[in-house]
Amino acid sequence: MTTADLTECPFCLIAQGRSAAEVVFESAENIAFLPLNPATLGHTLVVPKRHVQDLWDLESGPAKSLMDSTLQVAHGLRVALKPQGLNLINSSGSAASQTVFHLHMHLVPRWDGDRVGNIWPPKRRLEAAVREQLADEVREGVEAAARLHLPS
Repeated sequence: MTTADLTECPFCLIAQGRSAAEVVFESAENIAFLPLNPATLGHTLVVPKRHVQDLWDLESGPAKSLMDSTLQVAHGLRVALKPQGLNLINSSGSAASQTVFHLHMHLVPRWDGDRVGNIWPPKRRLEAAVREQLADEVREGVEAAARLHLPS
C-alpha cells in the first residue's frame, strides 16, 4: 500500500482523528468504534491505529495488544448490553469478505432471533482420510511458517 493509499484508508483517518466516529475505547495502540452499518445493536470494530492490512500482516506484539483491547471492549459490551452471545469476526482478504483493507475485529453482540441468524453453513463431515491429509498439510504449513518466522 502506498503512502497516498494510507492517507485515504478510512480506519487510518479515524485513528488519526481526521474522520469522525463514535469511539467507545482507545488505547495507545488501538481504537474501537461503532460502524456506520452495524449487524446488530452494539456491533463494534476494534482496529490497530497503525495501518496493518490484514491478520497475516500482524506481528505478535501488536496481536497481543489488539486482543487485549478486543477483550476489554467485549467485556464492556457484555456489561452495557447484556447480550446472550457474541461473535468475534475477522475477515482477511476479499474472498473472506474483507472490504476495508485495514485489519479490524468485529465484535457482534448476539441475541436469539436477531437479524444475523446462524452464521455457519450446514454441517458436512469430512471423511477421516481427507481430515487426516488436511491435518498433515496444515501441520506442515505451521512448521514452515515458524521456520520463516511468520509473523515475527
